[in-house]
Amino acid sequence: QVQLVESGGGSVQAGGSLRLSCVASLYSISSTCMGWFRQAPGKEREGVATMYRSGGPTAYTDSVKGRFTISQDTAKNSVYLQMNSLKPEDTAMYYCAAGALLRGACLSLAPFVNYNWGQGTQVTVSS
Repeated sequence: QVQLVESGGGSVQAGGSLRLSCVASLYSISSTCMGWFRQAPGKEREGVATMYRSGGPTAYTDSVKGRFTISQDTAKNSVYLQMNSLKPEDTAMYYCAAGALLRGACLSLAPFVNYNWGQGTQVTVSS
């Protein structure tokens, strides 16, 4: 079993910041691909940021580069998404994901079915 517990979502004004947290249980993030995905109503789930193993290479979708940062605290078995300069188009349900993926798959930002998912946390950005 794997469990991902998320927190940090909320409503903010454009230009504001949020920090999402994801705590993994029953396994170590050091041996997994960790990522953040989002899905807005009527749209497909898209990869926002991924990290291959704890402290390893990262990938970001173009729309968030320079604004979002994925990071980890291995001792706490946690992954974070720092979201700065938020825009209304960032509004979505954000999901933490963990999976036993190879490097290329992990960094592709694709929402592979073998990911385990958190329950999601809503991020709403107003103009």
